[in-house]
Amino acid sequence: MRRRTALKNLSSLAAVAIAPDFVQAKEDRLLNTHTSKQSLRKIATEEAFTIPEIATAYKEIVHKGGTNLDLMVLKQIYDAPVGQSAGSSAKNNDVSNRDKQTQSMLPKLLDFDPIRLADMDANNVTMHLLSLTMPGVQILEKSQAIDLAQLANDRLSEVIKQHPTRFAGLACFAPQDPAIAAKEMQRSINNLKLNGFIVNSHTNNLYLDDPRFFPILEAAEALDAPIYIHPRAPSDGMASPFRDYRIEGAAWGYGVETSTHILRLIFSGTLDRFPKLNIVIGHMGEALPFWLWRLDFMGAPGARAGRKNALKPSEYFQRNITITTSGVEDPSALRFCIDKIGVDRIMWAIDYPYQPTTPAVSFIEKAPLTETEREKIAHGNAERIFKIKP
Repeated sequence: MRRRTALKNLSSLAAVAIAPDFVQAKEDRLLNTHTSKQSLRKIATEEAFTIPEIATAYKEIVHKGGTNLDLMVLKQIYDAPVGQSAGSSAKNNDVSNRDKQTQSMLPKLLDFDPIRLADMDANNVTMHLLSLTMPGVQILEKSQAIDLAQLANDRLSEVIKQHPTRFAGLACFAPQDPAIAAKEMQRSINNLKLNGFIVNSHTNNLYLDDPRFFPILEAAEALDAPIYIHPRAPSDGMASPFRDYRIEGAAWGYGVETSTHILRLIFSGTLDRFPKLNIVIGHMGEALPFWLWRLDFMGAPGARAGRKNALKPSEYFQRNITITTSGVEDPSALRFCIDKIGVDRIMWAIDYPYQPTTPAVSFIEKAPLTETEREKIAHGNAERIFKIKP
């Protein structure tokens, strides 16, 4: 579907939400004027967007239905316009009682200005590192995924050129065709000047440790650009227990799925094959920092799980893996991660629009950190890792 048709289909949806969000952001700006640390540069490193053509593709997937666990989340966002009743269902794998907050996500995902910039200004956020929202193009048919990945990267580049001090960006690509993905990665860094890559975890139920994806990892390593592995709902092979009680998403399934992906990269020896690969994961490391002692015990080279990895799991966090704080605003968890993996391996994030901005800003401004730690987490590490101009 071309841009004009997609925009026409989605414009009324965006218009419903823009006005109240814009007004609220202006009110927030007045409330926060005297309390925010305006001098602290803040680069938020997991901030989602989409384009109308991809939103339309998601709507079509939702309407077709199926067993893919991502549909439980996508149906909430893409199946009904803001304010429309979604009805109810007795089936556990159907979405019921969609609230207004979830329904309002799509207009925010589609917008760069005025909603997003107003929210950033109201909270003294310097920059969003933008990335295509989950599940990216990886849920789409191959040829459609290739075309829409290129289109999304072009649009992202255009937005960054319009607001170079406010936005940076991660390129998406279609892992369904690793050779074409590698070419798109090269174009995104060399021509579009983007800052890295976003992968929404598994593709066709396969993970990046599968050798067929090695051209993607080779390209990332050669380009010296990080891959942010963002969650999506658990793959089909592990989906069944997550269908009940709405634990397929951010409450539990996302973290379990992405941490499993990271462990596959470690225990397969993939991170030894690509020792310069830079991987970023969100949500305070998807709980992995809290498991590192046990992972080192069970997964050291030659131990029960450590048959192919050359290093201890914790050592890969010192060499290959960086985490962000997205969606976890717990000072105790942050301090543990600093002590466990080091302050140079942690970046601040909001997880906009899925998480509210104001509490995330308050968290980084007020967490019990040294000023050096705060500067590194708030912006310094992001500037270094994603090559963002200070």
